[in-house]
Amino acid sequence: MSTCIATCVAKNFAFGALREALSGQYRTSTYRDVIHLEPGAGDVFVFSYGVLVAWAVADDVLGRLLEDIRPFEQDPFPEPLSDEFTFSVSGSTGIRDDHISLSSDDNLERLAISHGIAQSVKLEEFELSAEKTIAETAYIPLNIAGTGRTRLSRRRLSMMRGSLYLVQSDINLRYNLLDTPEFFWEYPEVERAYEMTARYLDVKLRIEILNKKLEVIHELFSMLAAEQYHKHSSTLEWIIILLIAVEIFFFLIHDIFQIF
Repeated sequence: MSTCIATCVAKNFAFGALREALSGQYRTSTYRDVIHLEPGAGDVFVFSYGVLVAWAVADDVLGRLLEDIRPFEQDPFPEPLSDEFTFSVSGSTGIRDDHISLSSDDNLERLAISHGIAQSVKLEEFELSAEKTIAETAYIPLNIAGTGRTRLSRRRLSMMRGSLYLVQSDINLRYNLLDTPEFFWEYPEVERAYEMTARYLDVKLRIEILNKKLEVIHELFSMLAAEQYHKHSSTLEWIIILLIAVEIFFFLIHDIFQIF
């Protein structure tokens, strides 16, 4: 049995420059937003959203490849995220207990499965980000329940809502993790292998759960924003009332008592 290793090293790659650099060092081919490398033995699929999936590649070769890719990483992670599987060619396609069975040595089948694995590893990035956001905001409902108020400033609240929206838009819009990759428009014959992998790794279910968690936080932020807006409106109303009272005071003094 051989090993399949998926690694997410950055938010994105400078894909055009990376493709040009790798083509001068390795035998490469491109499938939409995926670069296929053949670094001697094995295959590596490089996805534009910061993920590599290596099939039967020696550790030292993969290490050199990661160093070659490093200059093209955009927003690299301090610690890469990874997942590992074993695989073998058995004549039929399947996945069980983290072992992938391939029907043949066809690169397209490996790429189809790599799409599912890459989405799963990328999703782990967002899951960790969501867990961090949940941990950072856990004190807010506790403060509200205990004191009836929170000390968040309008600026801080806006920044937290913006960060939350970025995570949601990355999941649902930017990386299209909910959609079947466009690669399968051209190669529908291997789409079943992708669907099998995504189903095994619970990609869609994990996205639904993650979105529900983010929606709960979003509702909390929306409630706090509405409360702050109400406080701001009340302050403005009192200022207006005070100004009207001052104007009436001076009117009474000037026109009735004729002091001024």
